[in-house]
Amino acid sequence: MNRVMHRTTMPNLTTVVSGDGVYVIDSKGNRYLDACGGAAVSCLGHSNQRVKQAIIDQTSKIPYAHSSFFTNEPQEQLAEHLITHSQGDFSQVYFVSGGSEAIEAALKLSRQYFLEQGKESKKYFIARKQSYHGNTLGALAIGGNMWRRKPFDPLLVAGHHISAPYEYRDKQEQETYFEYGQRIANELEVKIQELGSENVAAFVAETVVGATSGALTAPEGYYKRIREICDQYDVLLILDEVMCGMGRTGTLHACEQEGIQADLQTVAKGLAAGYQPLGAVLIGEKIVNAIEGGSGFFQHGHTYIGHATACAAGLATQLEIQECNLLSNVREQGDNLVEQLRSKFSAIPELDQFIGDIRGRGLFVGIELVANKETKQPFNPSLKIHAQIKKQAMENFLMVYPMGGTIDGIQGDHVLLAPPFIINENHVEKIVKRLVNSIHSVCKNIEVSGK
Repeated sequence: MNRVMHRTTMPNLTTVVSGDGVYVIDSKGNRYLDACGGAAVSCLGHSNQRVKQAIIDQTSKIPYAHSSFFTNEPQEQLAEHLITHSQGDFSQVYFVSGGSEAIEAALKLSRQYFLEQGKESKKYFIARKQSYHGNTLGALAIGGNMWRRKPFDPLLVAGHHISAPYEYRDKQEQETYFEYGQRIANELEVKIQELGSENVAAFVAETVVGATSGALTAPEGYYKRIREICDQYDVLLILDEVMCGMGRTGTLHACEQEGIQADLQTVAKGLAAGYQPLGAVLIGEKIVNAIEGGSGFFQHGHTYIGHATACAAGLATQLEIQECNLLSNVREQGDNLVEQLRSKFSAIPELDQFIGDIRGRGLFVGIELVANKETKQPFNPSLKIHAQIKKQAMENFLMVYPMGGTIDGIQGDHVLLAPPFIINENHVEKIVKRLVNSIHSVCKNIEVSGK
């Protein structure tokens, strides 16, 4: 009897035993090419010696000491590194164990920031439809992933949502990309006015939308307008870069490409590359100053905040990315990946008819699948195309990250690709070949069954 509660009651999972660069190896010796980093986590692959040695070295000194008694060198050094290599006026970093914890901390920091100023009515958070910010109750409450929210709705505080940037489906034919971006950004102003600006604490957004809708990027000018609205109405901007940050889109922070800075920014997954559980909140100077000039403490905490071994892994990860110039490779191989995907799919007309959109930035690429390319009609959700593709890809020894409910939580299928930053041209070629074969196998079966 299996004593582990897995994600499903009938998991039928193979056992992983080792990793070798971009490959994950199971107990039968099968080598799976990791084209998704698990969930955009393993940005250095699975056998980086520098990070592993940093963990060994730290555990030989002291693996953990509670943060109410001590700070530790890896935490201080990693915080300094992150602030030094971030644009704008971030002042301090709060380390946690993952993305959901980072979001929870950011929400509480937002609330406390306004309490320190006597603005007690600032309590509402606005986010976007088809967003995902984590699985804890606070993160679920602001998130727009309806499938994840529904069972727990009675436990959640009210969330408020505006449209996500989804040009493939929502841009009107007569609009320019800029006009489309401004239109959906202005939904934030309307929502703030509806709720009352005196009641709104923060707007939360994934800089590049991750798993829920598959690497959605915003039109140029969208985030600058969002920043203007937040400033105008005294609303904090929280950028969720748990999945898209720490180099995934080709710059250390995805928002660098938008020309703005958040008041609070969450990071995780690629921060320590999966070698240790680690997340963080980058905190703007005005928030730090408000707390320091007010109560003097952040009314929040977890047992493992600032974990010494986790922070040692995070520091080693970030130094590896910087010193090996891996962000340049992310940009180069990201362009290569998109180019090859478009080329290979278009070369097979009977398959290309099911490829609705290929989008993303860097090594963060989404492929939206449709039943009819001309009308953009999604597949019937009962077919679970995304699940079929994942199963077929695993049989082809390829790891990808598909998901359903791309459009509204029920309809739509996409595949998310987020391979390690260390991939080369040969890896890209293998990823594309195996993925094309996997999708082709599934779609041929659908055609036979009449879609």
